[in-house]
Amino acid sequence: MINIYHNPRCSKSRQGLEILENSGKEFKIIKYLDNVPSEEELKRLISLLDIKPIELVRKNEAIWKSDYKGKDLSDSEIISAMIKNPKLIERPIVTNNSKAVIGRPPETIKNII
Repeated sequence: MINIYHNPRCSKSRQGLEILENSGKEFKIIKYLDNVPSEEELKRLISLLDIKPIELVRKNEAIWKSDYKGKDLSDSEIISAMIKNPKLIERPIVTNNSKAVIGRPPETIKNII
């Protein structure tokens, strides 16, 4: 099953959603700001993406700059920050079984669908 972790207010996320809609494949939309991923789910996404937690953080968000930037944070503290402030999670994330990509640029989504 294909999932997209989507923020409707984000242009890249909307472009990613459009790619999935045009693919003709079934997928599920997860509005992660409304349904914040659990710690386990976020760890699974990070593992599927094969990245470090800090690579999933939107570092230009005001909350990152004011509360976290410049601090020496552990991976679990970074994951906790993303759960507490889901706006910090990079988007869109698309998963397809054991594969995942961050849709930046949105065309990268085509690699896993």
